Amino acid sequence: MKKYTLTLIVAIAILSQAIAQQDIFNNSTFNPAEMKELPNEKYQQWVGEYIKVPLTSDLKNLSEADRSILPLLFEVANIMDDIYWLQAYGNKTRLMKHIQSEDAKRLVEINYGPWNRLHGNMPIFENIGQKPAGANFYPPDMTKEEFEAYDNPEKKSLYTVLRRNKSGTLRTILYHEFYGEQVNKASRLMVAASEVTSDPGFADYLRLRAQALLNDDYFESDMAWMSMKTNTIDFVVGPIENYEDQLYSYKAAHEAFILIKDMEWSERLAHYSALLPDLQMQLPVDEKYKQEVPGSDSDLGVYDAIYYKGDCNAGSKTIAINLPNDSKVQLAKGSRRLQLKNAMRAKFENILMPISNMLIDPSQQTHVTFNAFFENTMFHEVAHGLGIKNTINGKGDVRTSLKEQYSAIEEGKADILGLFLVTKLKEMGELEVDLMDNYVTFMAGIFRSIRFGASSAHGRANLMRFYYFKEMGAFQKTDEGFYKIDFEKMKDAMNSLTDVILTLQGNGDYDGVKKLMEEKGKIGPQLQKDLDRLKESNIPVDVIFDQGVNVVGIR
Repeated sequence: MKKYTLTLIVAIAILSQAIAQQDIFNNSTFNPAEMKELPNEKYQQWVGEYIKVPLTSDLKNLSEADRSILPLLFEVANIMDDIYWLQAYGNKTRLMKHIQSEDAKRLVEINYGPWNRLHGNMPIFENIGQKPAGANFYPPDMTKEEFEAYDNPEKKSLYTVLRRNKSGTLRTILYHEFYGEQVNKASRLMVAASEVTSDPGFADYLRLRAQALLNDDYFESDMAWMSMKTNTIDFVVGPIENYEDQLYSYKAAHEAFILIKDMEWSERLAHYSALLPDLQMQLPVDEKYKQEVPGSDSDLGVYDAIYYKGDCNAGSKTIAINLPNDSKVQLAKGSRRLQLKNAMRAKFENILMPISNMLIDPSQQTHVTFNAFFENTMFHEVAHGLGIKNTINGKGDVRTSLKEQYSAIEEGKADILGLFLVTKLKEMGELEVDLMDNYVTFMAGIFRSIRFGASSAHGRANLMRFYYFKEMGAFQKTDEGFYKIDFEKMKDAMNSLTDVILTLQGNGDYDGVKKLMEEKGKIGPQLQKDLDRLKESNIPVDVIFDQGVNVVGIR
């Protein structure tokens, strides 16, 4: 009798723990059973804003050993996807079972939750309310005043979630505890892959990254990732970007990219890394904002992406990566800028060219080229590593001091500073380009990114720059409804905006950044008309991927 009683007690304890864990995962402000679906035509329209493209690559340069570990990496990426669902929304299974429309299900899958990311996180269903600014990282009823009053040094950590105790007070939970089951499985798979790969540097990184998932200390694995030079596979994995946290931009979300290196293109770009310290000193801003010396061990590489999962796969898709985000690693070793050429070309051909044909003046349309798009995107990523990481007035690092405003202004910096770098390298004789191509393509790219919506850091950054350029006369709207750039005025606007952004960042000027984004980060009536024209022409807003082991030919 005692044996059965003990067994029952243990079973109840396990069940209670599971229920408690589900409660902190769900953390929802609404009941999915009470959702009301919109007319299905609306879901078809929203899904139709994306165009599906395959993610493939030539795997002929992979060793048999590296080819054999790809299924393990795909499995780890799927685990990151599961964790991201919990961070962005909560219980995916519970949500999906209450949705009848297949188009609505597809839209929810694209957005990792019931809010439309391309439309300012508009609710996809009735009766669900607005998306919490802090996603599922914080209690949905937590106020900023409550957070500021909470005395816990880990509350601002990239790697903690906040929940409530039974008494209602706040508590922090480290990621490796909160997502323990998931990260333990992912770690074991990565260790297994490290024992098979033929590249020693990649093996070292996989081992260290596997350990980091278990203790939330990513410094050593970031340093190991920076040290990799000969790997043909790259695997970006873990809690990385903080776009999902629109309350404070403190929390990193889980994601994974599986990438295949294009060795020929990567070798062409290696030369520019050594030029970064000199380029830093030529930035058009006061000397005190460019005293940090970027690491010269930075790596420019070109890759084909074969798998996006988690944060990077939600809504609009990135086409280039600049990592690590840790300023200590950047100052010590620089960063790696990974250009995702196959994803980039898909967006250029299916989105940017049709936009250019509709909005760019016919006399300048020949200046919209893939090479310029590639260069602008590449040097956008380079620009993340330049500028300033720590404020000059004792406010700490830029990321923390600017809070939820950081992501948009940092993307704005990278955009405009990337164009500055292309210009400067051309003037130095280091880059053979027609700058008119880069400037006109840059302008066309603004319209492409604005369509990501005001809920996107990239969308807000492009809106801010559009209206800044307009005020500076960098472009004119013709009577026929086309945009025509003025090269010299656009160059002046580029230098001026670079100065504005780097000064705001260096001063840790939260109020100044917020004012800039509020004044220029909204879509005005005339711009909305142009965006409506694009919508009526059925030009896709972004891509979704046909991806996976079968697509790339792995069993």
